[in-house]
Amino acid sequence: MSIIESPEPSDATGAVAELYAEDIDDLGYVPEYTRVLSTNPEAFHAFEDLVHTIVPTLGKRRYELVTLAAAQALRSQHCRLAHGRKSLSIMDESELERIARDYHDAGLSEADVAMMEYAERLSTDSSAMTPDDAGRLRDLGFTDREIVDITLAAAARNYFSRAIQALGVAVEIPPDLSERLRGALLAPL
Repeated sequence: MSIIESPEPSDATGAVAELYAEDIDDLGYVPEYTRVLSTNPEAFHAFEDLVHTIVPTLGKRRYELVTLAAAQALRSQHCRLAHGRKSLSIMDESELERIARDYHDAGLSEADVAMMEYAERLSTDSSAMTPDDAGRLRDLGFTDREIVDITLAAAARNYFSRAIQALGVAVEIPPDLSERLRGALLAPL
């Protein structure tokens, strides 16, 4: 249970009620991470706005691949499970399971693997990164805008994952994830 007290969905008002309603429409329930972060709805919306500026350049698939890689590096069960669920809208379960277990051996393009490695490195040791890290992405065909957006996507995942971990948000298992996929998403952590 989180260290932050938040209103029950039936008691929420204003901007908090709007955040809750979005999750109920999308997920069928209000995850604890929304409840906790809705304490500052403006910051929650700012994070969502940032994501909405990144996804059009990268596309949903690449955004989710970066997110899964960063969440793996951060050992974030929260984000691996939540974005595993989101990824099912853009790839089938068997492909996602292969990616979740070991994206290096999942049949991804060299560019997608490099992008995920970049997201992991950013999430574990960004101070050691050099121009060669971004240069590898450029050599594989990524534009400067795509490199910036890959960086922002991974950094945004760092922000969100670290915030919910620090605030003691309980890990919730999305009800529609198979046990096999859940195991694959959590195995590398």
